[in-house]
Amino acid sequence: MEFKFDLKENKGKLDKFRAFISENKEKKGILMPVLQKAQGEFGYLPAEILEVISKDLKVPISEVYGVATFYSQFSFIPKGKNNISVCLGTACYVKGGEKILEEIESVLGIQRGGTTPDLKFSITPTRCLGACGLSPVISINGKIYGELTVKDIKGIIKDYR
Repeated sequence: MEFKFDLKENKGKLDKFRAFISENKEKKGILMPVLQKAQGEFGYLPAEILEVISKDLKVPISEVYGVATFYSQFSFIPKGKNNISVCLGTACYVKGGEKILEEIESVLGIQRGGTTPDLKFSITPTRCLGACGLSPVISINGKIYGELTVKDIKGIIKDYR
């Protein structure tokens, strides 16, 4: 699924973002803060915004992509309204975290790292959610669900539809 970023629809945000770049472009090491600002402002890093960053900072697009792809905090697709983080840390993995993830993928019809076409759900595999005693666990918008079985998943997701 390809998500299309509409520059006209986001004109206000884009103008504000470009003003931020303009105010800070002479600062050393500004690329990372600009990418973080873009992620915060737009929710992800659309190709159109990466091109704006390249042009406005006078940095090659390959460098912009290089930094953006290196750090896992950046996403090139929008996150859904309900972000499901699935713990795949050792305790969760041993107790069936991978099976939980596979069931979520099946129920939503998307793969890990993906977002549903209606932008209601996204799946983010993580290494640890800090609730090892409740493994396996997922988090939806920060709410922890623990001691899960594959059978629990449909009901949990239904509550967010």
